[in-house]
Amino acid sequence: MGFIYQIGTNFYFLGVRIASLWHHKAKLFVAGRKTTWHKLQAFNPGKDEVFWFHCASLGEFEQARPLIEKLKGLKACKVVITFFSPSGYEIRKNYELADLIIYLPKDSKRNSKRFLNEIKPTKIFFIKYEFWGNYLLGARQRQIPTYLISGVFRKNQIFFKWYGGYMRKILRSFTQIFLQNNDSKLLLNQINVNSVVTGDTRYDRVLQNAKKVKSFPLIEQFVNQQTTVVVGSCWGEDEAVILPVLNQKENLKIIIAAHEIDEPHLLNIEKQINKPTVRYSQLKNVDNTNDYDVLIIDNIGMLMHLYQYGKLAYIGGAFGKGLHNILEPASFGLPVIFGNNYSKFPEAFEFINKGIGFSISNTSEFESIFNKLLTKNISSTVFEFMNKQKGATDKIIEAILTD
Repeated sequence: MGFIYQIGTNFYFLGVRIASLWHHKAKLFVAGRKTTWHKLQAFNPGKDEVFWFHCASLGEFEQARPLIEKLKGLKACKVVITFFSPSGYEIRKNYELADLIIYLPKDSKRNSKRFLNEIKPTKIFFIKYEFWGNYLLGARQRQIPTYLISGVFRKNQIFFKWYGGYMRKILRSFTQIFLQNNDSKLLLNQINVNSVVTGDTRYDRVLQNAKKVKSFPLIEQFVNQQTTVVVGSCWGEDEAVILPVLNQKENLKIIIAAHEIDEPHLLNIEKQINKPTVRYSQLKNVDNTNDYDVLIIDNIGMLMHLYQYGKLAYIGGAFGKGLHNILEPASFGLPVIFGNNYSKFPEAFEFINKGIGFSISNTSEFESIFNKLLTKNISSTVFEFMNKQKGATDKIIEAILTD
């Protein structure tokens, strides 16, 4: 199985290299790795402990971040961060608490040996879904403590198939597996893999961020203490479902922060809205912000701060590839509505079970749930749930520092 695994890995990287001839993200994937070994050779671990964190992308980085910040505050150490995807690396390549940030080289025995020789890690952290066999087995051979952080498992994964022996071997190379939920632990118990449920470190992260929220005077003037719904990370599929309902509502302020803010997308949103609409970049030039019902955010980086102005949120992505971040609005006490593709997001199931998250399949369902939430105030229930999820970071830190 190890031979088949390596063939599959080689074919994947070959496919990305071919796709890089025309695909922008694939081009970044290939080009970014050209400097990896040069940066590794320039890295000097010195006498400090070296903690290596590997993240697939940006979401996994946010799960690693509370641990990185905690460790940096507790110990004199160096932090190495590797990314698999450009969507993580390109956004966080200048993260100030890391001593080295690079793309992970292709998973091979040769690369694993060379990589581990260069950074000399004291402890290794893989986040959530990442299972690169040669790196993990190589670390085990060297007896380097290795941890899976905020892991989530589903019964349809290869680990639980009759032919998944090699991947189960990789799983057993972890010193400790820290899980988000009990369902994952029950699955691992079935294949005799030890684990411990500590929760999701992202809860710690979003609750910390909520305390550092920035105020935006122009948006406060726009909202003017009226009931406000925040639409975050929406795509075209989301807009087609929710905008017909939002168009009908009176005495309501709407803030829309789309996932993509290219001009064609923003124009398409504006065409679907029959209310007075203004973009954030134009807000400072209007005479009276109260003349507008809809504010469209045309920049990146504000979304988390916008939730402080809302009563409820709609979060996009779950009519397409998958749900975006629902923890951020909940950290401000907002109940959350989202689409029906959330099977890979355990937090969505938790939200639904606790009555603070609501999945919809069409416009009619959105209208029904939206109307009910407008007449209720369940922010205290949301806050209560979020605060109960705190502490994953401290539990993991305590465990790894006693190893």
